[in-house]
Amino acid sequence: MRIITEDALLVCAHVLGRATNQPSQHLVTVAGRAVLVEADPEGRTITSCPNIGATIKPCQHTLKVTAGYSTFVRIDGHAVCLDTVVGLTDGTPPGVVQYMVRTPGQTLVSSVA
Repeated sequence: MRIITEDALLVCAHVLGRATNQPSQHLVTVAGRAVLVEADPEGRTITSCPNIGATIKPCQHTLKVTAGYSTFVRIDGHAVCLDTVVGLTDGTPPGVVQYMVRTPGQTLVSSVA
């Protein structure tokens, strides 16, 4: 599993929706790019989700991560995000549409769960 950085591409299940990344720490980097830690992928804006319709709400925000935080590696007390990060979005149907990591943003550093 790769550690994800601020350059990681997180997408909603509709593939085209992209979540923005805002790292909360800058102490640890990979190739000069900040590593994402616990809660960084949560509450982020999703743009370009194509799931639009009369009664359909597109994915606009990421919700709580349900899996993908390292249980072993931490930075300043916060678990590192791995390329297995998944969580739900606020899109329709509620409680079903997930977001996930498409690319980790780096290929140099791996970690165990």
